[in-house]
This record gives sequence, C-alpha cells and structure tokens, in this order.
Amino acid sequence: MLQSILRNGLIAGLIVGIPMIVVAVTLGDKAPTGNLGMLIGYTTMLVALSVIFLAVKRHRDVVNGGVIKFLPAFLMGLGISAVAGLLYVLAWEATLALTGFDFGAMYAEHLVEAARAKGASEAEIAAELAKAEEFAKMYANPLFRMPITFTEILPVGLLVSLVSALLLRNSRFMPARTGG
Repeated sequence: MLQSILRNGLIAGLIVGIPMIVVAVTLGDKAPTGNLGMLIGYTTMLVALSVIFLAVKRHRDVVNGGVIKFLPAFLMGLGISAVAGLLYVLAWEATLALTGFDFGAMYAEHLVEAARAKGASEAEIAAELAKAEEFAKMYANPLFRMPITFTEILPVGLLVSLVSALLLRNSRFMPARTGG
C-alpha cells in the first residue's frame, strides 16, 4: 500500500504542481489572481486529488479482491493527500523562487484595499495595514509559509479521501469488472 500511496501521491502532486509553475512562469503578472485564481487552483487540486479515488478503487479491486474497509481506504487517501500536499508546497516554493512573486505583499495590499472598499475609517485602515504588514513579514519566512501552503490543499484531500472511502467501502459500488 505504501508504494501505491507514494506513486499516486507523486502523480497527484505533479498534476497540481506543474500547471502552477508553468502558468506563473509563462504569464507572470498576468497570471490569474483573486477569486479566479482560487477557482482555478482549487479545481486543479480537485482534479489532481481524484487520483485518490482511482488508487483506492484499484487497491480494493486488484489487491484486496473487491473489498476494502473504510479506515484503510480513508488512510490511503490521506497518505496520497500528504504526498501530493508536499509536492504542492515544493511547487509553490519553486514558483516563488522562479518568479520573484511576493505573495505576502500582494495579499497585504488586497486586505487594505478591501478595507477601503468597505468604507473603513482611517484608523481602521491603519489597523488593517499594520496587520497586513505583519502578515507579509511572517509570510516571508518559509517556516511560516510552507505549513500555510500545505493547509490550502489539505481540506480538498480530506474531502476526496472521505468521499472515496465512504463510496468504495461498499463492494457493490463500481465493482471490479470480471473477464467474460
């Protein structure tokens, strides 16, 4: 099972990581940000982590003779998610290194602009600016940034692992095809 977790986690990590790097490097400042960037990012994560379902089903059908319990299926999904998440973090770090993109500063600027758009007072904007600058400073530290990046993909992996385990524990759900 460990070999399957590593192999499928690598596949999922590459599916989510390579497009991130390619888009950021090729489009630079024109790369989608904001809500569109989040939509594209989370859709890519969902597509990449669909590998969990395929891996658990294959393990159930080929290795376990058509049966898998919830906990082993769920843990297999979490393992694949963890490997994919590590590759996602490495891809984000590579993106930052290759492009010089300062996400912390961009996000801080977004927070201040959002406060202004809501009609915040000068005191509220100053407070938001101080929080934004503190965030940008913390985000510059890889020991702070990397766990935050990991938590972006983790909920998607948890959800796909849970749904996959719930569905595939039932041996009548998408049963293995037999020859003949």
